[in-house]
Amino acid sequence: MRTSVIISALLGLAIVGILTPRTEAQGVADLVGGLTGGGLVEALTSRIVGLWRTGDIVFLDHVCSFQVKPKLRKLQLYFDGTFWCPGWTPIKGEALTRSNSSVVNKAVQDFLQKALASGLITESEARAWLKH
Repeated sequence: MRTSVIISALLGLAIVGILTPRTEAQGVADLVGGLTGGGLVEALTSRIVGLWRTGDIVFLDHVCSFQVKPKLRKLQLYFDGTFWCPGWTPIKGEALTRSNSSVVNKAVQDFLQKALASGLITESEARAWLKH
């Protein structure tokens, strides 16, 4: 099993532990929202697997892909995002942020900066794409 999967599983358990309210005289089922055994494992697995994302978008008439992977750095969760357009350019946009919701946007922004700098696209093309 990959080290990143084990670390992510432990991270998920730690997050559940932190977010679970502390009260006296509660059983394990009460602390984890009534989930025990297989249900708890399934819920934790779903949360951990949900940290990874991949997808495709059409950008300037090219199918481009993105990928998001969680990373632990100094025991803090970060998200590593990559955006690329296979078959069009070898340029890759990359970003590393603490925000899962903005990492793809930052990777696209990095891709655009590199594409503009290399002359692959013009500023007017980028603006026109943003307007549609």
